[in-house]
Formats: sequence, C-alpha cells, structure tokens
Amino acid sequence: MSVHVKSGDTVMVITGRDKGKKGKVLEVSPSEGKIIVEGINMISKHVKPKQAGQKGGIIRGEAPLYACKVMLVCPKCGEPTRLGHKIDKDGVKYRACKNPKCGETF
Repeated sequence: MSVHVKSGDTVMVITGRDKGKKGKVLEVSPSEGKIIVEGINMISKHVKPKQAGQKGGIIRGEAPLYACKVMLVCPKCGEPTRLGHKIDKDGVKYRACKNPKCGETF
C-alpha cells in the first residue's frame, strides 16, 4: 500500500474532530496506511510507574491517523491540493500541485 505524503510534508486534516488543522508529518507507516502529524489527533495515556522512584502520570501525545484523511498543502500557494506528477526531460519524476493557478513542482 502506498501513501501520498512523506515525512516532513505539511498536511491539512479534511475529516474528523481536527478538520481544518494543519501540521507537519512526523512519521509514515505505509504498511498500515497511517501517519502521525504534529499536534493532530492528540490522546492522553495513563502511565504507571515501572520502578521505585519513577513517576507515573498522564502523558499527551499524537496518535496515528489514516493518510486518506489528510491533504497535502502546497509549499508555494499554501492551499490543500491533490498531488500530481511531472517528469522532466532528464527523466526525473517530481510531485506537482494540481491547483490550476499554481502547478508548482516540489
């Protein structure tokens, strides 16, 4: 299974409780089709102390979400966009913004 985003991309959530929020992709798991986005899909985890003297408590962190729930944000126009591909004359394949006003490759 392939995923349309890479680590380091900026994405916008298009569905769910975090709809409309933007964040940077921290991790990608292509086998599961899931990604972890900075500051999106936050969960609270209750942790018990494992050793004497260690503190327990509530830890907040990002949980994975399906990659189909996000759209890539174009670095040039700043709009959420579908992803296209362009091949230059040297045979190098680039990702491209599908926005008709932009068309920027990255």
